[in-house]
Amino acid sequence: MTDAECLELLRWASLHLQLRYEGFRRVRGQVCKRVGRRMKALGVVGLPAYLARLEADPAERAVLDALCRVTISRFYRDQGVFEALRESLLPQILEAVRSRGESVFRVWSAGCASGEEPYTMAVLFRLGLWPRFPEFRMELVATDADASLLERARSGCYRRATLRELPSGWVDQAFTSEGEELCLRPEYREGLDFRCQDLRQGMPEGPFHLVLCRNVAFTYFARPVQREVLARLLERLVPGGVLAIGAHESLPEDAQGLVRAAGALPLFHPVGPRL
Repeated sequence: MTDAECLELLRWASLHLQLRYEGFRRVRGQVCKRVGRRMKALGVVGLPAYLARLEADPAERAVLDALCRVTISRFYRDQGVFEALRESLLPQILEAVRSRGESVFRVWSAGCASGEEPYTMAVLFRLGLWPRFPEFRMELVATDADASLLERARSGCYRRATLRELPSGWVDQAFTSEGEELCLRPEYREGLDFRCQDLRQGMPEGPFHLVLCRNVAFTYFARPVQREVLARLLERLVPGGVLAIGAHESLPEDAQGLVRAAGALPLFHPVGPRL
């Protein structure tokens, strides 16, 4: 598939699948290679023939939607975000929760891919927060639309390269070596609930103290869908909680009900009463 054909395909997908064409600018080659393999498997020759297949076959449109999911992840991705959470924002939340006599910290990782983000939170909580808040336990729901990625996430084993941004010493404390991979110790998997769920179709009930929705909705979904997703995210966020989006993402232009929580970092508090 040529680059021009790739662009034509993504324009079609944006129109029919409610995706955001601009979000695929840097990753279109990855997506279109997948589609090229799909066309070969179907025996479809040429983009016009594949577009005709998409027009006639809703099931193939669902396949294309899945092929458009981009899954790039690593532990502690965007270090400044996790440092701000660890050093100031989450201790403030936990202090407020503690003052009410509660001891459960609830987190949702939306679009968790193969688990790097939720396990980052598990390690951060246990090594970065638990020493100051030993009475707390964390309940973390991690959702993704791709069942095969969730199976990889449940295994909890990763190549060392994807762990390189974790703070010094955390890898040795949280992981054991198994062949060429490092696997998360059992205690760091406690309280994690992986669920197969598409943000556009369903969400966990909440409420949550922290919602991580990074590099999914506000990159790849069309603006009207982004607005719908954002409204539903806010419904699940406790007063004074934190919403994290991707470092290179922006909220819809007319988004309301949020204020920045840590300078220019992509971290937001809902407007309203604090915890």
